[in-house]
Amino acid sequence: MISGKQFYFGLIFASLFGGLIALAGFHILVDEEKDIASFGQVQPVKFTSNFDTASITVPEGLNFVYAAEVTMPSVVHIRSTYNGSGYASRNPLDEMFKDYFGDRFRDRGGEQRRGRSTGSGVIISVDGYIVTNNHVIDNADDIEVLLNDNRSYPAKIVGTDPTTDLALLKVEGEGLPYLSFGNSDDVRIGEWVLAVGNPFEFRSTVTAGIVSQKARNINILRGSDFSIEAFIQTDAAVNPGNSGGALVDLRGNLVGINTAIATHTGSFEGYSFAVPAALVKKVMDDLLEFGVVQRALLGVSIVDVTAELAEDQGLDILTGVFIARVNDGSSADDAGIREGDVIIEVGNVEVRNVSELQEQIARKRPGDKVMVKYIRDGNERTASTTLKNTMGNTQIVEVRNSVVVEGATFEDVSDEEKEELKIKGGAKLTDTGNGKWKDAGIEEGFIVTSIDKKTISNVQDLRNALLNKSGGTLIEGTYPNGEEAFYGIGW
Repeated sequence: MISGKQFYFGLIFASLFGGLIALAGFHILVDEEKDIASFGQVQPVKFTSNFDTASITVPEGLNFVYAAEVTMPSVVHIRSTYNGSGYASRNPLDEMFKDYFGDRFRDRGGEQRRGRSTGSGVIISVDGYIVTNNHVIDNADDIEVLLNDNRSYPAKIVGTDPTTDLALLKVEGEGLPYLSFGNSDDVRIGEWVLAVGNPFEFRSTVTAGIVSQKARNINILRGSDFSIEAFIQTDAAVNPGNSGGALVDLRGNLVGINTAIATHTGSFEGYSFAVPAALVKKVMDDLLEFGVVQRALLGVSIVDVTAELAEDQGLDILTGVFIARVNDGSSADDAGIREGDVIIEVGNVEVRNVSELQEQIARKRPGDKVMVKYIRDGNERTASTTLKNTMGNTQIVEVRNSVVVEGATFEDVSDEEKEELKIKGGAKLTDTGNGKWKDAGIEEGFIVTSIDKKTISNVQDLRNALLNKSGGTLIEGTYPNGEEAFYGIGW
């Protein structure tokens, strides 16, 4: 039995003991609060789980770090300056972006292309050769190339090819980082690729996607019968400024040059397109060696085989390239290929549509021999063809001075043409484009010899005569067959 005195002292002891415990707890909490003064001290403490985070690895083929590190130093930022002394091509790519960006895009290189426009490029040699899109530098007065490490170089144009929208530049640098060409034929649908460029002037931007399709024709390089569209389609994000940049595989090999997007808003919507590396390399080799692309042709008019066409023509095949017409004296004509034949293979490479056939032929030069497999009356046949150039022979095409005025391409008249037509000079229309010249009904081959009664001897005279021109303009000249003609154009 506990006495009252014992109870009293017990109560006091319990109170003191409880107070000591509370005081000790307070100090412990204060000390813990001081211990959590830095995240570096607390973050190493982790909750335990059955999942070992140290064992996490990125599956092979899904790590983009290597490809990005290899590619970025070789992708450059291109600034093209237009001082108002020349005209720029109304390239469909420019028109597409101008329609969506309005005056904001015009300031960076729109319809009149006054001021400055920007894009991307890829260094492809240690001594400073760079591939980009033609529409990035078209008719620029000055071109500046900025490397990933902020070095800057002036660039000169070695050559251009509007039919593939490619151009070759050169800077005077040494020991430059460059990308190796990959084999775009080996790229497969569903394969990961990276797009590297400078969208909206954001320097050295890397985006990832997969190859969505190959040999895609989107009819953006209109205006020439010789335009080649066999794009690699991807869903890697590409925007204005990416043009001319690199499309690479996960080994960092160049598999394409980013060129265009399909969009309703002017910005990326999931569809971007790149010129395949195999075609890029051929064009760059031609521009380096000759200054102009050596374009080989079969000399046929062709369309894709479809179910409707197969039924209409009584074909027993649903893919391939249908020959609608064979030009007299062409490579195909010489090889015995006829209207109604269906080409299914070129140089041991299967071709299922027009884009694939055009790409395979575009990789060749005039004079090259190519085996063509085709179907006639349900039977497979083969023919050996010797490809010809745009003038119907196998000779090397000369490089000539050229200029683009209001979307139309002109070049100096050759000595042979001068002698044959008994003219002293002129500017020959080689591509009408989609502007004033086409609207006026002027056809390719027309040679401008006079503008408002002022003699035109070459393309420089043509450019100078139309510089800052306004109002009605009288264009006089002759066609290759000797027929003289004149046109009135509202400038």
